[in-house]
Amino acid sequence: MDTLYIEKAKTLENGEFPHMRNKEKYKDSIKDEKVVENGDTTHDVLSSDGNISESKEERLTTSEILDIRKTKYGPSCMLFFEQAPLRIERGSGQYMFDEEGTRYIDCINNVAHVGHSHPRVTEAAVKQMKQLYTNNRYLHDNLPRLVEKITQTMPTDLSVCYFTNSGSEANDLALQLTRMFRHRHDIITLDNAYHGTVTSLQQINPYKWKQVEKETSDMYRSQWVHVVPAPDSYRGKYRDDEYTMEELTDLYVQEVQHVVDDLRDQGRAPAALILESMQSCGGQIIYPLGYLKGIKRIMDECGGLIIADEVQVGFGRVGDHWWAFQQYGADFVPDIVTIGKPMGNGHPVAAVVTTKEISQSFKLPYFNTYGGNPVSCAIALAVLEVIETDGLMENAKIVGNYLMDQMRELASRHQCIGDVRGRGLFCGMDLVLDRTTREPATELAKYIVGKLRYDGVILSRDGPHENVLKFKPPMCFSKQDVDEVITKIDKLLYEF
Repeated sequence: MDTLYIEKAKTLENGEFPHMRNKEKYKDSIKDEKVVENGDTTHDVLSSDGNISESKEERLTTSEILDIRKTKYGPSCMLFFEQAPLRIERGSGQYMFDEEGTRYIDCINNVAHVGHSHPRVTEAAVKQMKQLYTNNRYLHDNLPRLVEKITQTMPTDLSVCYFTNSGSEANDLALQLTRMFRHRHDIITLDNAYHGTVTSLQQINPYKWKQVEKETSDMYRSQWVHVVPAPDSYRGKYRDDEYTMEELTDLYVQEVQHVVDDLRDQGRAPAALILESMQSCGGQIIYPLGYLKGIKRIMDECGGLIIADEVQVGFGRVGDHWWAFQQYGADFVPDIVTIGKPMGNGHPVAAVVTTKEISQSFKLPYFNTYGGNPVSCAIALAVLEVIETDGLMENAKIVGNYLMDQMRELASRHQCIGDVRGRGLFCGMDLVLDRTTREPATELAKYIVGKLRYDGVILSRDGPHENVLKFKPPMCFSKQDVDEVITKIDKLLYEF
């Protein structure tokens, strides 16, 4: 008898799922996970005929897990909290739980976009997996339905989709599309950018180059890649304590113009400029209004395209729009958009969205074994439905604004908070040793993140100096979660 294992998600003490509006409909379908006396975990076994029995699976000890990771798993694959890693057993909404049942507020998981273990997403996955899993070379309802849903959220010209497994695959495909469309190879990227893990993307990842020795980073650098300063108004090349916003916006735009001019002098021109719609690994950077319009004008004039990487910041996270690039004005429309991470709420699925003209120039037959399969499409459709029915974009706006207000109030009491920035549930707190010099307080950020780990909060730090506390939680994050986290940060800032 064919069986499918489904690990049961545990409800919170009050029996509710914090990320669901229609809780009553699904409450009965999610039961408590049982832990037997010897520490083994009991799972549901769902047979093909619908009968449920129990199966006991022997657990590894934490020491065994660590030993295997250290001896048989890639050593460059890092853990959060390397000195005291967490063993996370399950998640629900914006919370994760370790093997002892300790609850952690998850402030950083933009992959579990609609909440950990959301029943409707899980239900959609299981239903489709029981029915059919195959590639996209056969006709099936799920693929065209997902194409329609995604393109309805985009500007009219962005009307053609390609499905992939990951944001890395999506960004690599976007580069292929631009190079074949323009018959050019040069790419412009922003300093501190991160776009994925495959070789073509490591070449445009200054964020990664800076984490290794020059000898290693030189292996990835390419004569075809040109880096321009990220338009960071707080600690970038041009700062808001030296220039007006209008002046520094123009200066950052001119940096792109300089690269285009230099290429022209060599008889070359860029195929594309790629950028995250808001820079995440670079330190939660929101671009000055007018920057994207300025570089779009330059790229249009030289015939280059713009790729907007929405892999980390899309699907309503900014609160006012489905896509972060839309916050910069209706008259800015990229040529290609890449989406991923939150698209499957933890399941690997991503996409490229572009124009008919660009897609028709892509003559290379494209087949992705898993991209656009019925299961992935069913999951992505469920995520889109939950975003709408649970009002998660509105929640991101309301709770995000509240988080920004609370961080600003915190900054009024602590001089070590140099800047607070963000949109929706994508926010950052830039810690400094001195507000005038803006010298980054890297050790303070490290201290706070490390201490919060022992106080039930998972937060991370990023940026070129690793001094920015970054918030990009599941979209069901609440005001109560904000209050708890800010209170704990406040206490730690007084203690340090």
